[in-house]
Amino acid sequence: MTAPTRLLEVQDLYVAYDDRQVVHGLSFVLERGAIGCLLGPSGCGKTTVLRSIAGFEPPRRGEIVLNGERVSGAGTLMPPERRRIGMVFQDFALFPHLCVADNIAFGLRSWPTREREARVRELAELVGLEASVKQYPHELSGGQQQRVALARSLAPRPDLLLLDEPFSNLDVDLRERLSVEVREIIKASGATAVLVTHDQQEAFAMADEIGVMNDGRIEQWDSPYALYHQPVNRFVADFVGQGVFLPAKVLNAHRVEIELGVLEGDVPVACEQGCEICGRGCLADVLLRPDDVVHDDASGMKAEVVKKAFRGADILYTLRLDSGRKVLALVPSHHNHAVGERIGIRLDVDHVVAFEPQVALTPPSAPLTP
Repeated sequence: MTAPTRLLEVQDLYVAYDDRQVVHGLSFVLERGAIGCLLGPSGCGKTTVLRSIAGFEPPRRGEIVLNGERVSGAGTLMPPERRRIGMVFQDFALFPHLCVADNIAFGLRSWPTREREARVRELAELVGLEASVKQYPHELSGGQQQRVALARSLAPRPDLLLLDEPFSNLDVDLRERLSVEVREIIKASGATAVLVTHDQQEAFAMADEIGVMNDGRIEQWDSPYALYHQPVNRFVADFVGQGVFLPAKVLNAHRVEIELGVLEGDVPVACEQGCEICGRGCLADVLLRPDDVVHDDASGMKAEVVKKAFRGADILYTLRLDSGRKVLALVPSHHNHAVGERIGIRLDVDHVVAFEPQVALTPPSAPLTP
């Protein structure tokens, strides 16, 4: 029988602790071989979803289907040990008295000796630790320990791998490097995985698809590119990436005007019918990302540098417009300008991200107050 292409299906999931509802009608699907991510702030319910998938938290309602078999829902609650799920925890949870090889082999005790040893060699090579198999966890760096934990979870060939904030105990530089390495390891192993994190850079580096969570719900399940450039609501727009909202006047369904000029693109439902029809002069909030504002010495449009953050290859400038409002600009670092200096800027906006204003705003054609 052909294996289903959908490895994991979570449908209308509700989870509560006593009388406190933590997860509200959450649904998503993950294809076989894909890496999915639940991304959101602390307390949004993402770890609870992971624990429900693993079988540690029974849902109040909804179902979880793994590899074509229902493991939770409608009177079914398969115990964790039967779900063929591997887990990688925040603290790695390695056994300090076991060497690397024995840690990797921990879940293979029922395997024949020759097969177990071959699997340990295969995984040690996959995670780049073939020269360290006789070492103990305290002799390894944090990154090496994380790779041992990953290899141990992959060893029994689970149907699904779950990673709960796997890099939270590591420093920033190591997290960035390891997130790329771990993605490569998971892809090379052929595993399907779900990552939980509050760090969007980890999510972007590792995941094929990301669900942005808020208050127990998924606001948007999409590719990293779409989340950044085509957020479905203000929460996703605010949470993913950086940016500033500016007031705009909707000219029609494809054009909006902000104080820096007219932007053209598909304007998402700021005016239900398009203002050429309704004639109401609708207002919107338009999101400008740092990469939408380009430094250009030849431009007649100027803005004042009020803050700068050096990032190596780039500098993130906070710029004050003539109205007093501020925007961000990501500029190559050889353009090094002082705070207080006025620099030329122009817009390079490929995706118009616009929402109904949260409060009534003065349209850009009228004087804008700081």
